Parts: sequence; structure tokens; C-alpha cells
Amino acid sequence: MTPGVKPLVAGNWKMNGTRRALGELQAMADGFDRAMQARLDMLVCVPATLMSDAVAVVKSVPLAIGGQDCHAKPSGAHTGDISALMLADCGATAVIVGHSERRTDHGETSAMVREKADAALAANLMPVICIGETGEERQEEKTLDVLREQLAGSLTDSPAIVVAYEPVWAIGTGLVPTLADVEEAHAFIRSELVSRYGDDGAKLRILYGGSVKPSNAGELLSVANVDGALVGGASLKAEDFLGICRACA
Repeated sequence: MTPGVKPLVAGNWKMNGTRRALGELQAMADGFDRAMQARLDMLVCVPATLMSDAVAVVKSVPLAIGGQDCHAKPSGAHTGDISALMLADCGATAVIVGHSERRTDHGETSAMVREKADAALAANLMPVICIGETGEERQEEKTLDVLREQLAGSLTDSPAIVVAYEPVWAIGTGLVPTLADVEEAHAFIRSELVSRYGDDGAKLRILYGGSVKPSNAGELLSVANVDGALVGGASLKAEDFLGICRACA
């Protein structure tokens, strides 16, 4: 972790969850006690269909609710899309942008990711900007080149953001980079953030994501410049998600 930086553990439910899943969210809120609140911030990014209900569930605790994507425009003829303003209107305080599944499945470029991040900031949402290399890029030893390119294209002018490093080949596969690999990637990201934002970049939170679970969270979060986690599958169950949070706290 980075000294003086309060870690963030963020969950990404992806395209999972109906109203029945709100019971898990309630259990997360119940487990997010004052001791844990003092040690870390918690964010759960739910499907848009659950946004308003999720905000109501956690209203008594400082558990933030976020979206998983937003359109770059505040409104308009964009059937099926959701704007950052709409998310904020439902009570969201953050939104994920540039997740590898958006970059891959929807062909999103870093320029598009930056536009979405700017839209999030304009709506007073905290953008969680995702970056990461594919397995092929890793084998070709292009990891740092990919991270440099994605950071250059995706980052906003404002440092009021969170960056999440998610090696694409580790998402949902059970594969995890070595601690040395994580340390190298996060140190590089930190240097790029400092180069861009100065002192603000030294304190900007960098999350690690990719097959994070209670059994490996402690050692991952002990790595320098790892200021929390972006959690996929393990965020669907309160027991697993709270286990990761306890490891972080």
C-alpha cells in the first residue's frame, strides 16, 4: 500500500444480480462496521437496474454505490445507453470506465474511455479507470508499453480519479501475476501518475484487479503502490467480499 493513502475495495457485479442479490449487499453493509470504515473505503458497482434499490439498502452506512459504465454524453439519441448524470441522479458516486470487457466486447478505445471519465467528473462521479494487458501482450513483454499507452490516452486532466490495473489474462481465470510482477506494474503506473499529476499523482489510489479473493488479498495488498482492489466474482458474495476487505483493513 501507499503510506497515507486510505485503501479502496471496489466490487464489480458485472451482468449479475436481480433484486434477490440485494440481500448480499445488505450483508456487506452490515459487515462494514465502524472499525473497518476507519481503515478503508468500500464501493460496490451494481447493474443499472439495481442502482436505486442498492442506494436505499446502504443508506445507513458509508458504502458507496457505483455504475459499471456510462456514456460520454449527458443525454441524447443513444438508445440503451446510460449517462453519468443518470447514474448520479440514482445516487451513484462512482463509475467504472474502460474495463477490459468494455474495451474488448465493445471496441472502446482509450480516447473513448477518457471521454467517459470526463463525463463522470462533470457529473461529480469518481471514475475508476481500468487498464491492463492481454495474455498475448504479456508473452510479448509489452506490458509496460500497453500500460503507458492506455494511461496516456485514458487519463483525465483532473487527478480526482482512481486507476485500476487489471491484467486481462487474470480476470476470472484464477490466474494471478507474481507479487514481483504486480509490484513492477504498480510502480510503473505510479511513476506515470506522478509525471502527469505531480504530488497528486503520488497519492492517487491504484487498485489491483484480477482473481482477487480472500486467500490472496492480504499478500496482494501488501505490495507497494497497491492501494486496494477491484473485485469481480468474489464481490457477489458478502462473505468473500468482506473477507477481502478484512485482509485489506
